[in-house]
Amino acid sequence: MPAPATVAISVAGPASVAVLWPRTRARDVFIYALQMWGFVMAHEIPYDNPEALRRRLRIDYPIVADRAIGLGELPNTRLQRALANPEEPNALDRVLTAAHWAWFFVPHATVAYILWRDDERDASELRFPRAARQMAATYDLGCAAYHALPTAPPWWAAENGYLSEPVRRLMIDVGESVWGRAWPKLYDSFNGNPWAAFPSLHFGSSLMGAILLRETGPKAGAVGGAYAAILGFALVYLGEHYVTDLAAGAALVAAVRIGEPLAEPLTAHVSAGLQALERIATS
Repeated sequence: MPAPATVAISVAGPASVAVLWPRTRARDVFIYALQMWGFVMAHEIPYDNPEALRRRLRIDYPIVADRAIGLGELPNTRLQRALANPEEPNALDRVLTAAHWAWFFVPHATVAYILWRDDERDASELRFPRAARQMAATYDLGCAAYHALPTAPPWWAAENGYLSEPVRRLMIDVGESVWGRAWPKLYDSFNGNPWAAFPSLHFGSSLMGAILLRETGPKAGAVGGAYAAILGFALVYLGEHYVTDLAAGAALVAAVRIGEPLAEPLTAHVSAGLQALERIATS
């Protein structure tokens, strides 16, 4: 299927549900789930043609930036030399890899927690719609950046001879030791586009989650902030991202938070149009 058709179908899914289903909490959850499924599809589209994507791949600019940050050496290399065992995964590798794997659930569990907390509020103070909107915008804008600026992560640059210093993908060693023969299939299922590194949506969505949790209370915010900090460290230590990628992820969150009020007239207009169609469809 042509990429534009895939993107169009992904965009149409949430809008169609909003029009055809009566407004309920279950519908809201389903719309959010469809939005995230659309992100997964759009995120993988560039790698449908690896040769064409490879011609646009950016490799050098994060290396230059991170060497400046690391005073001449990549922070990935500094951390791995100081903390990693060159022979086999150590306890730190396992803990940080677990934090990395948990990312597949944490941002969405954050939104689910906010939805659950909305049971205690009246309809005029619900937090879920805004939280879901901001989380979705973080993913969507990050995905647009992946299409516009495909960027190689440090582990890939090291494996393919673009780095003079070693950077290992420590998650691979941990995965093989934990999952055994099942690991290759698990790895392939989550590696749909290896050149989607800038900005780091791992860090950006976790940081957005921490901010949204902080708005529900200081304890939840502290948990979210601690996870985002641990994950940020893990992403650099494990060789998954450059520090530059994390900084871009944080900038993306700032752009969503600052930009939402500016985009509110447009989103209100779109929402009004969908509600008008909903009234027609359900009448």
